[in-house]
Amino acid sequence: MLPLIVDFVTVSLGALLVGAMFCAWLIFNPAQLDASQYIIVQQQGIRTLNTVMPLLGGLTILMSVVSAVLAREDKTRMSLLIGTAVLFIISGLITRFGNQPINAIVRGWNSAAPPDQWTVLRDTWWRWHCMRLCTVSAGSALLIVATLMRRTPSLQTTAMTVCRPLFDVLMRTISLLF
Repeated sequence: MLPLIVDFVTVSLGALLVGAMFCAWLIFNPAQLDASQYIIVQQQGIRTLNTVMPLLGGLTILMSVVSAVLAREDKTRMSLLIGTAVLFIISGLITRFGNQPINAIVRGWNSAAPPDQWTVLRDTWWRWHCMRLCTVSAGSALLIVATLMRRTPSLQTTAMTVCRPLFDVLMRTISLLF
């Protein structure tokens, strides 16, 4: 019963994490924003998400590792869950060393007087965000496949058949970004 509860919590946290990053991708897309709008939206996002998202990410990583440990009898599931944790860790590292240093700079900007280099930092932040969205999406895909494999072997075959094309597309997208 404990492995089932852990898997449920892990999938729920993974869904929240990828959903939040997807929403950030929709909301913080700088394509239609001028400097003032961009700074206002970005600063609001920093105030709202800068502490919550790392906590959610850390907890999701921890639960992914616990799920992998509990799945050690099934090497395929365990491998998928380790892959999940690794991809979530990569997303966290991108956030910490790519996005958050830029957030610290943007936090101090005045929306009425944007700095000259604002587009360079905006575009850099956006590239880092797209990369972490791809890694967290790939991690979530692995997590879903691992969870579906928890059942009978026939369901494992179905899960691999259905999810393999999705995983391949995600991995190709990630390889294009790096």
